[in-house]
Amino acid sequence: MNTQKLVLAVATGALGGLGLVASAGAATVTLESAGVFTTQVSGATTIDFNSGSCTTPGYASCSGSYQVVIGSQSGVYAQPAGTNTEYLSIPNGSISGNTATLVLGTLSDYFGLYWGSVDSYNTISFLRAGSEVTSYTGTQLAGLIADGNQSSDSSNRFVNFFFGNERFDTVVLSSTNYAFESDNHAYRVA
Repeated sequence: MNTQKLVLAVATGALGGLGLVASAGAATVTLESAGVFTTQVSGATTIDFNSGSCTTPGYASCSGSYQVVIGSQSGVYAQPAGTNTEYLSIPNGSISGNTATLVLGTLSDYFGLYWGSVDSYNTISFLRAGSEVTSYTGTQLAGLIADGNQSSDSSNRFVNFFFGNERFDTVVLSSTNYAFESDNHAYRVA
């Protein structure tokens, strides 16, 4: 880790008692404590999907093969541990595609989400003007176990992505198997 990243990691780790996970690429990634289901970052806008949509209120636009669901369906999607409300699920690509493209409608320097049953084949990508800023798979999140466990705190956590001076305007969630489940997305206008 170079000195610049180390300084960023130390500074970010001191924010609000968040546990440091990793500083790689454009973002510093932290985990909230087990049992925290929403962002703790002030000034962030939260999208909870309880309206059954990702745009009311929420993102400027959403496209792809996502579903807003509640509960679990064996072999298709699983309710993120500790929640009982509607959430976003990205199904297996062999069913109807495998991405959700979430356009913020603004430049942002922070994104967070409650990531349920993290899997190695889940990927979150951040874009600016159509070009990738950075991306992470479930296995790249230190402190989490990407085994798809539907009830363990080790694979169901609120994850924060802090971008410092970098900006993004679109988030893409993808999965190559069953499934990418998430809730309580949050972003902060830069």
